[in-house]
Amino acid sequence: MKTFTMTPDLIDKKWILIDAEGVVLGRLASVIATRLRGKHKATFTPSMDMGDNVIVINADKVQITGNKREKPHYRHTGYPGGIKSRTTQEILDGKFPERVVMQAVKRMLPGNKLSRHIMTNLRVYASADHPHEAQSPEVLDVKSMNPKNHRSA
Repeated sequence: MKTFTMTPDLIDKKWILIDAEGVVLGRLASVIATRLRGKHKATFTPSMDMGDNVIVINADKVQITGNKREKPHYRHTGYPGGIKSRTTQEILDGKFPERVVMQAVKRMLPGNKLSRHIMTNLRVYASADHPHEAQSPEVLDVKSMNPKNHRSA
């Protein structure tokens, strides 16, 4: 028997819709990273973009456990002494709260060219509105997968 090798024309990409309201951030990011990478498929190939397109709505209503809301996120401007920090709560209250979810998912993927390409298949929106109704995405209920996946504020 020969080993099955996946080719780009055999890849079947679906659209998945995930509602992040009340879901714990790390558990949500883990499910999203698995779907983006394609590890849930029997034909998974590590060197190819096999994952689905994932749409995340209500990213500003994600739950964060413990004292992680006060944990600082650092960035550097590129200038000497240009290190800046903001807490997770400040980011969620700011202009782009979806960046918290995007950063969590990015850090759960390997740091290579393929992962940067895979991240283009992720669309995160702070509200319940999204412009991808034409793709008719399947709804994936992350809350019902495990009782630990959601918190009630």
